[in-house]
Order: sequence, then structure tokens, then C-alpha cells
Amino acid sequence: MIERLATIPGGPPQGGAYSHAVIANGFVFISGQGPVDPATGKMPDNFEAQVRQVLINLKTALEAAGSDLAHIVKVNAYLTDMSRFAEYNKIYREMMPAELPARTTVGVSMPGFLVEIDCIAAQD
Repeated sequence: MIERLATIPGGPPQGGAYSHAVIANGFVFISGQGPVDPATGKMPDNFEAQVRQVLINLKTALEAAGSDLAHIVKVNAYLTDMSRFAEYNKIYREMMPAELPARTTVGVSMPGFLVEIDCIAAQD
């Protein structure tokens, strides 16, 4: 059975034609989460605040789909400036559980965002 969560309660609004989360075969697939604060609809200006907001949005989406950060098995992270990788990595380590998932981080060009993250997690 496949369940699609087009929107996430407490999450940011959709930015395109996709589901925020898809649950299939015991796994949760979370679409790329950007740094928009769902409470204000605004995006932080600085890199650190954007990374933190993205991880908060990721956590919100996972919890709405019956999982959490501790059940992530794979993360894909997209940074617009790879020279900030060390800063990103420090914030990521602070906010993620001690048992880290597999991860890929790539440099990309994204209008407006400095960071975006998607993931695959096991259901809780």
C-alpha cells in the first residue's frame, strides 16, 4: 500500500507539484525540504538559520508520516555554496541523532534557498 501526504500539518506550504511525504513498504520518502518557516511563511536570511529551519521542517514531515530523525536511513543534502560544508556539517551533527544515516551532499544552484534536504526513513 502507498500513502501520499500532499501536505504536512504544521509544515511549510507546497512549492510545486509533489507530495511532502510518501509512505510505502515500511519506508517514508520525504521530498526536499526548504528553509521556509511555516509559522511566518518567511525564509531566514542567513545560512545557519536556513540549515536549522530545513532540519526542523524535515523533522515535522517525518513525524507527520509516522517516523522521526532517528529512523532516517539516507539523506540527500543540496548546498548552493560548498565552501560552507564544514558549517553545514557542524549544524547537521548538532541536530541529528548520534547514530547518523548514510548521506550525500552536493553543490547545486537553487534560486532563493541556500540549502535543501530530502530523506528516506523507516517507519517508527
